[in-house]
Amino acid sequence: MDAVARIAQAVLYEGYVLWPYRRSATKNRQRWTFGGVHPAGWTAADHADDSCVMQTQCLVAGPAEATLALTLRFLHVVDRQVLRRTDNGLEAVDELTVAGERHLSWEEATERQLAHPATSLDTLRAGARLALDIPAGEALAPLADEGAIRRRWAPLQGTVRLQAEPVDTDLHRVTVRVTNTTPWPGGDRPAALRRTLVSTHAMLRAGGGARLLSLTDPPAATRAAAAACENIGTWPVLVGAPGDEHTLLSSPIILEDHPQIAPESPGDLFDGGEIDELLILNVLTLTAEEQREARDSDPRAREIIDRCAGLSREQLMRLHGTIRELRPAAGP
Repeated sequence: MDAVARIAQAVLYEGYVLWPYRRSATKNRQRWTFGGVHPAGWTAADHADDSCVMQTQCLVAGPAEATLALTLRFLHVVDRQVLRRTDNGLEAVDELTVAGERHLSWEEATERQLAHPATSLDTLRAGARLALDIPAGEALAPLADEGAIRRRWAPLQGTVRLQAEPVDTDLHRVTVRVTNTTPWPGGDRPAALRRTLVSTHAMLRAGGGARLLSLTDPPAATRAAAAACENIGTWPVLVGAPGDEHTLLSSPIILEDHPQIAPESPGDLFDGGEIDELLILNVLTLTAEEQREARDSDPRAREIIDRCAGLSREQLMRLHGTIRELRPAAGP
């Protein structure tokens, strides 16, 4: 996986089981808090903070024949129900232990993606529309002969609008607008989240001589145009090697241009832009039962718990006191 893909994956799973979340926790139980594009009906029902729209606007420098490609990625919340086999078939239970491994009913998420191929800026002036339509469904995973895990997901519907607007010679403002149009039958927040595009982020790739310009530190000549860009629920940054202006990640969390995965991190803890010492220490302070509950709630959580428990003293010390940049202070 290249550096750009690693950052995008880290953003997708930011906070997925951070700290880690557990079913019984009072504080660390609320998940799916980053990058939500919620059903419009839920937003309208006095939940204005849960927007049904996410919008990215950025600047692309290059000729009209230059190209732009879009990839939209998000998580789809999945209900995870443990089933026990009985003489009358499968029945829903809160937990089930099979071959010494406990399985708990809770929630998971699956990755979704929508893409638009490289298209000239000239063509994108007319706009392009992508339709999102994921029907409700379920899948059954057997647990030996003793039961199964049933995963169910609600439908998702929405639109993605991609458009390029000329603002100057060889300069376009590009808009990516994501709208959740999933019908809202009513219910509580967990029900709304099952119909939400979670951790939504867009990746734009420029080609044909085009450059994506930084909005954090735009060139002087484009500062006014950069300031006029309206971003809703997202933070566009350049990604890739420093100086690379061909890829932009519109992230639901605040990042710097050209973010990097912390090299000291011993593995994915779903907070990839940071050194993970505090997260690891928090995991290690959990009681044995708390660790067991987190491990049994989600296969990704199990990987984190086992990785933290297996760290050596030398690996922990590498996380402590790292200095990224050291240079003389400016004089008076």
